[in-house]
Amino acid sequence: MSNPTPGAYARSSLLKLEFPQSLAVYDDYTTAQRTVDFLADEGFPVQNCMIVGTDLKQVERITGRLTSGRVAAGGAMSGLWFGLFVGVLFSFFGTGDTLAIIASTVLLGLAFGVVFALAGYAVTRGQRDFSSVSSVVATRYEVLVEHKVAAQARELLAKLPGALPNPFS
Repeated sequence: MSNPTPGAYARSSLLKLEFPQSLAVYDDYTTAQRTVDFLADEGFPVQNCMIVGTDLKQVERITGRLTSGRVAAGGAMSGLWFGLFVGVLFSFFGTGDTLAIIASTVLLGLAFGVVFALAGYAVTRGQRDFSSVSSVVATRYEVLVEHKVAAQARELLAKLPGALPNPFS
């Protein structure tokens, strides 16, 4: 059995309320954040609040079609940057022409970047011929408050135009 890291208890206790009660439920994080900000502006002790995202889903946005040219260009750019990084490090500790060291490592990095990117693309050819970005997002955001200040929070929230009260409270 392993011991938790020194800050683990402090972190876990920061992410808990003793007896949380739901104040309101929103479809987007911005509205939940606006609610807590409003409570803060009204002098409410917001350290008794939490915003909890629920009903998680993964969203993947397709950004384009992958072609050999795009893969090679991406490999070239990452190889170029890595080569530049290595070249600058070598130039600090090496003797000789600094510009030649940096230029040679940049060219080697570029070449290796292209070769490895194209090799990786060839191995997975046909299985995923597109590029994308993905994120895990919540579909609902619930504002929770400590039970001892829930009535005060509801009273203040009633003043906020457009605030959605929790129908279950």
